[in-house]
Amino acid sequence: MPERVDEKASHGLSRKVEAREKRKIRARSAKDRTIWIGVGTFGVIGWSVAVPTIIGIVLGLWFDRLWPGGFSWTLAMILGGATLGCLSAWYWVSLEAKAIEEEEKEADP
Repeated sequence: MPERVDEKASHGLSRKVEAREKRKIRARSAKDRTIWIGVGTFGVIGWSVAVPTIIGIVLGLWFDRLWPGGFSWTLAMILGGATLGCLSAWYWVSLEAKAIEEEEKEADP
């Protein structure tokens, strides 16, 4: 009986090693996935947060000049722009995660 348990454990271990080996081979053969692709992705995410925030600042300053009062349009627009930017970044990251999952599913049947 103990031999059967060891057989199952060794079979599971060999499957894990095989899956890791396939992933490593696939990663080495994917020449289009360089470090610059990762840096570019971080850039897209950064800009997707920065641009709406800056637009919010500009709009807020403009609204504060048009309608002065006790309410700070600048702060409200900064918050709105940052929120919109974070939602946009989340969208980009989720798209990349889905692409990676689909790639792994195709490679490991």
